[in-house]
Amino acid sequence: MSSTQAQFPKEISKDGAFRRQASAFRGEVKADPDAVHPAEFGRYHLYVSSACPWAHRAIIVRKLKGLEDVIGMTIVDPIRDERGWAFTDQADPIHGFRFLAEAYVASDPDFEGRVTVPVLWDKQQGVIVNNESSDILRMLDNAFAEWASEGPSLYPKEQRAEIDALNQRIYDTVNNGVYRAGFATSQEAYEAAVVPLFESLAWLDEHLCTRRYLLGHAPTEADWRLFTTLVRFDPVYHGHFKCNLKRLTDFPDLWAYVRDLYQVPGVAETVDMDHIKRHYYVTHPAINPTGVVPLGPELDFLQPHGREHLSS
Repeated sequence: MSSTQAQFPKEISKDGAFRRQASAFRGEVKADPDAVHPAEFGRYHLYVSSACPWAHRAIIVRKLKGLEDVIGMTIVDPIRDERGWAFTDQADPIHGFRFLAEAYVASDPDFEGRVTVPVLWDKQQGVIVNNESSDILRMLDNAFAEWASEGPSLYPKEQRAEIDALNQRIYDTVNNGVYRAGFATSQEAYEAAVVPLFESLAWLDEHLCTRRYLLGHAPTEADWRLFTTLVRFDPVYHGHFKCNLKRLTDFPDLWAYVRDLYQVPGVAETVDMDHIKRHYYVTHPAINPTGVVPLGPELDFLQPHGREHLSS
């Protein structure tokens, strides 16, 4: 299959492998009044999709840190066409944008890449600060500490080296691995993604059999970065992206771990399975040309997880 038949042709290499584009906006909000983007109550706004795992990370951290009144948020429609993410379920409250692409052009008239979420927007300057989810997580965790009402740091100093190492492996093989499998346009590229994906899932399952969370007794950003991929695994990635060597539910400790995180207060309400399934199955015509959305699988994320006894 040629790259012209790919879902995102500009991000497919000659060998059929998916190469994700780099984030275009990498500004930083700082707890410094002299910063280009100083942390201020009500100044910033998040544009997110409930369907997207990268945006879902930001939704969760905003919730966990109690920043809902500090940083506004608008959810785009899950159905995306050639014009990109649209504001139909909830109108853009700031500029009345119809499409998120308008925010990108307002920030950089020469922008020509794929419009992605999440986006952190500076309402005072009228520009995108950042569209890289990993950066946004840390800004939500640290820069807005003055107003955060809930929870310890998700990126504590004493664990940063371990968190960074976990993030790298999980990003390469799991978070982005499912996309590398799903968007591959050659058998070789697909298998090169699927094999390490399931090797990492097996490793994570074993790692979590003696630890409640990836680094012990409390979840860190590494857990939430992993969670947003895993919660979508059986409903979307297993079938739609052909990641079907096993289901998530075939990994007993990993499946219990996902239920444990899902049951953290406030997290369940951030998981919109309707948006997730409709987005993937309807807006990837190169993969699912009929647009039919499967009814299953039936998953009980509220089933007791039995992981309370694991602390380290």
